[in-house]
Amino acid sequence: MYDIYGIGNAIVDVDITVADDFLQSQELPKGQMTLVDSQQINSLVEMLGDRPMNRKSGGSAANTIFAATGFGLTTGYACRLGDDVNGNYFFNEMSEANIQTSAIDTQSNESSGQCLVMITDDAQRTMCTDLGISSNVTMSEVDQDGLSRAKVLYIEGYLSSSPVSSASAIKCHEIAREKGIQTAITLSDVAMVSFFRDSMTSIIGNGVDTLFCNAEEALSWAQTDRLDIAINELKDIAPELYITLGSDGAQVVTSNGSTNIPGIPVKAIDTNGAGDIYAGACLAARRQGANPQDAARFANHAAAHLIQLFGARLASVQAYADLKTSYNG
Repeated sequence: MYDIYGIGNAIVDVDITVADDFLQSQELPKGQMTLVDSQQINSLVEMLGDRPMNRKSGGSAANTIFAATGFGLTTGYACRLGDDVNGNYFFNEMSEANIQTSAIDTQSNESSGQCLVMITDDAQRTMCTDLGISSNVTMSEVDQDGLSRAKVLYIEGYLSSSPVSSASAIKCHEIAREKGIQTAITLSDVAMVSFFRDSMTSIIGNGVDTLFCNAEEALSWAQTDRLDIAINELKDIAPELYITLGSDGAQVVTSNGSTNIPGIPVKAIDTNGAGDIYAGACLAARRQGANPQDAARFANHAAAHLIQLFGARLASVQAYADLKTSYNG
């Protein structure tokens, strides 16, 4: 039985540092994710020359599931992987972490998903993503028996960009509702909110139990420049709401009111994956008995630790366990 079962795009991240001028020259919106094809990624890599690159399995929900596993939960993950270097790299890394993951699709010639993560001096990450085969997650990839016995279903908002994956996310949400399983979703990226709002609305359906987003995503969802208005609208979607505010911490909203959880002052090197580890830490803490405010404090601690390092994940599952052990909150 899974504590959390996630569904999302399986992506292998390639991290590289760049200057703002490079993003401007390529007309890439800083701090956002842009969908591209493999040829465009290869072209960007070629232009960047021999700069050091770091490869790591990624994907928003996968990062969250990986973190939750390290923080002590039993997890599973539905995705679609191609039979190639990136697909095998991703599958092996998840398997080594004892995360039950969808099998590699050996019948397809499509490539696995990849993401070029360009990090600027201010620690902002700008992503170019080639979803490849990962953009079409079908119900064949879902462990429906495992999902039916899970405690929490976790859905990433990036699935809204694909009609096939959206349909699977909607079906998983329906199964969860039928079985009385809690549901959590992340809005994932302001571009998803802006361009795939109808699809994301369909995935959310009549609402979820928990919603994660950052302030920019919240404002975009409510189409306002006032966070209080955005909060009032998002409260209708989820009774438990976590809005991350960067260095200012997070806003936790429940039926008992709204609480600001202060940020932890650190020198940020790379913010890639901060929201993902935040969600994983928060979900793990809630499953282990913490109240929403204490869960958010632990999540702040986890995210603050991650952004002092390069990459969207810590080095290993054990690194997450060690981080939890060292927490004095």
